[in-house]
Amino acid sequence: MTEPEDPALASIRRRARQLKRGRRSRYSPLHGLGAFGVIGWSVTLPAVGGALLGLWLNRVVPRDFSWAIALMLGGLVLGMVFAVQWIAGENRAVQQEHEPEAVQKEDHD
Repeated sequence: MTEPEDPALASIRRRARQLKRGRRSRYSPLHGLGAFGVIGWSVTLPAVGGALLGLWLNRVVPRDFSWAIALMLGGLVLGMVFAVQWIAGENRAVQQEHEPEAVQKEDHD
C-alpha cells in the first residue's frame, strides 16, 4: 500500500503541472481573436463568392429565380460547414493536449 500524500505536497504538484502545461500551451490571449477571424472569414468568403458568381449568372443565364440569392445561401451553408469543422479540429487538439494529464491521474490512483 502507498501512504497518503500530504495535501500541501499534492497542491504544489497540481500547481506545477498547471504551470508546465501553460508554458507548453500554443495558445495566447490573442488566440481567441484569431479564432473569431478564421470563423468569420470561413463563412464570409464563400457567401460573398457565391453572391458574386450569382450576379454574373443572372446576366449570363437569366432564370425565374435569383442566382445571387441561391448561391449566396449555398456559400453561407458551405462556410458554416467549414467553420464547424475548424472548431471541431481545435476542440480535438485541446482534448488531446489534456489527455496525457488524465492518464497520469489514473496511474496515480
